[in-house]
Amino acid sequence: MKILHSVHPEDFKNYQTDLVRERFLLNGLVKTDELNCVYTHYDRMIVGAVNPVEKTIPLENYTNLRADFFLQRRELGIINVAGDGEVIADGKTYPVNKLDCLYLGKGVKEVSFRSIDSASPAVFYLLSCPAHAVYSTRLMTNAEAAKVKAGSGETANERVINKYIHAEGIQSCQLVVGLTVLAPGSVWNTMPPHVHDRRMEAYFYFDLAEGQKVFHYMGEADNTKHIAVDNYEAIVSPPWSIHSGGGTSNYSFIWGMAGENLDYSDMDAIAIKDLK
Repeated sequence: MKILHSVHPEDFKNYQTDLVRERFLLNGLVKTDELNCVYTHYDRMIVGAVNPVEKTIPLENYTNLRADFFLQRRELGIINVAGDGEVIADGKTYPVNKLDCLYLGKGVKEVSFRSIDSASPAVFYLLSCPAHAVYSTRLMTNAEAAKVKAGSGETANERVINKYIHAEGIQSCQLVVGLTVLAPGSVWNTMPPHVHDRRMEAYFYFDLAEGQKVFHYMGEADNTKHIAVDNYEAIVSPPWSIHSGGGTSNYSFIWGMAGENLDYSDMDAIAIKDLK
């Protein structure tokens, strides 16, 4: 499992494009019949994806976890972003279809992933962080997710925020997960931007049409940089960084956080006029 180390904001100011991409962009996550995970030193969050096509893929117990099994000391949030699929957890099968979310708590020993139809395979996005207590396994469909409408067409950021794992939803130790769907004609996400010094965040972009890009903005408000992102690529965002993006078309993205608290609204807003 690749390891991504943390970066100081003063060092970040000197980074050029290639180094910004090396330190924050997670690409190549989605590969046929493979599990791919990255261990980050931002609140020990693991970001990964699994794309079962012809095979049932197990959740591997990586050696650098020094654990008896992957979830011995961790919790896991799973969202499917493609065809219908199933997750088998300790012998029980959960149907996880597009935009559905499954939470697995600390102590679940055996986990595997499979697609219903290899012609339209599932793509499961994974977020895992350390857990100190056991919370129950729970499946939440997209229809059951708490939905918040935000933005407007006039500012090209009309979107629906779907909240799954949070203080009033699926219970967890420190994981907070949801996804945002931009309306046709809207391209800006999380604008105006914010930071939350008490939590890191990871973004995973999907449903981005072929040939289109999202320009993900990060850095401190007065010293921003961007990363050009393709479909099925993720960004790791440090607590000191804004996290916002503008696309060449509409798209969707999964946001996931870990850190000090489960308060979704814990953020410090940045005025657009203060961005540089």
